[in-house]
Amino acid sequence: MKIAQDSVVTFDYTLTDDEGTVLDESGGEPLVYLHGYGMIVPGLEGALAGRTAGEQLKAVVAPADGYGERTEEGALRVERSRLPPDFDAEPGMPIEASAPDGTSITLWIVDADADAVFVSPDHPLAGVTLHFDVTIRGVRAATPDELAHGHVHGPGGAH
Repeated sequence: MKIAQDSVVTFDYTLTDDEGTVLDESGGEPLVYLHGYGMIVPGLEGALAGRTAGEQLKAVVAPADGYGERTEEGALRVERSRLPPDFDAEPGMPIEASAPDGTSITLWIVDADADAVFVSPDHPLAGVTLHFDVTIRGVRAATPDELAHGHVHGPGGAH
């Protein structure tokens, strides 16, 4: 079966940057996603389309098709007093915030000190060309429940 809209895809990957530094990897536990639902970066999803189980590929994903270009906005300071007392801020961690119009936005922690946490609207990999080395383990049709819920269910149908 070829990877297409509504396919459940299981794959192993190693993600590196232009210098070959490993940024992330599946590490023996494959990634499983529902194709066509924006669960992985668009450039990798496009590179996987039409492929089959057992294939290996290398995909180079430009920032625009990965985590976006880096914005010119600097880090925003958020006083610790505005956060829960036990909030453990680690660089790279996402946090949900409310925009002035009330919509929810994701910000990324870039730094923290005793008094404040510094956040950015940029994903930590924004502006980075992504190099994926992928081995596709499996491809199957999504179940009706998976399609209705918009995500893959685990063994036995559990989430």
